[in-house]
Amino acid sequence: MIRLVIDPYAPDGDEARRWAEQELQDPRYADAKPTWFDYLAEDVAEFIGSLFSPDTGQQVGNVALIIVTVVIVAALITVLILWGRPRASRRVKRRETDLLGERDRRTAAQLRADAARSARDGDWDAATVLRFRALARALLERDIIDPAPGATAQAIARDAALVFTAHRVDLTAAAGAFDDVRYLRHPASEQSYRALADLDDRLASLHPAVPEAVPA
Repeated sequence: MIRLVIDPYAPDGDEARRWAEQELQDPRYADAKPTWFDYLAEDVAEFIGSLFSPDTGQQVGNVALIIVTVVIVAALITVLILWGRPRASRRVKRRETDLLGERDRRTAAQLRADAARSARDGDWDAATVLRFRALARALLERDIIDPAPGATAQAIARDAALVFTAHRVDLTAAAGAFDDVRYLRHPASEQSYRALADLDDRLASLHPAVPEAVPA
C-alpha cells in the first residue's frame, strides 16, 4: 500500500499563487525584461532573415532584396546615431558633475568673470582657483578632455597636454599653482595669476585636432 504523506508546511493553492505574485514583483525581474529596442532589433533580424529564405527568394528578385536590406540598415544606423551621440545632453551632465572637488555649474565664461572680479579686488588666491577651474571647464565644454570623476588638477593638466603638447610645462605649472592655493595653503601672487590667465587665453584661441584614442 502506498501512503501519501502531506507536508503540513506546504502552501495551499491560494497561498502559493500569492507567494508567486510577490516574488515576481521583485525589481530584478523588471530589470531583466527586454527593452523596446531589444524587441525591435529582434523583429528586424527575423524580417531580414525571412527575406533571404528560399520561399521569399522565389517571390521577389535579388535587386528588391538588396534595396529593402539597404533601407533597413540605413534606418538602424540613423536610430543608433540619434540615440548614441547625445552631445548636448552630455555637456549639460558634465556641468552638473564635480569639478576639482566641488559641484559647480558655472560655465567657463562665468568662472573667468568671477576670477577677474577677485583679481580686481586683489584676492589672488580666489582668482587663481577660479581661473584654473575656468580653464578646466573650457576644455570640458570643447570636448578636448574627458576626465574621470574626482580627477585632480594634475590629471587634467596631463590630459590637456596630450592635445596641447607645446604647453605641457605651462599646464603643469598652472595645476601646481592651483594645488598650492587650494590644498597647500600657499598664497598666490599677481604674477602667478597673470601667467595662469594668459595660458587660459592662449588655449582658448587654439583649435587643435583631438586625438582619436588616448592610451589608458
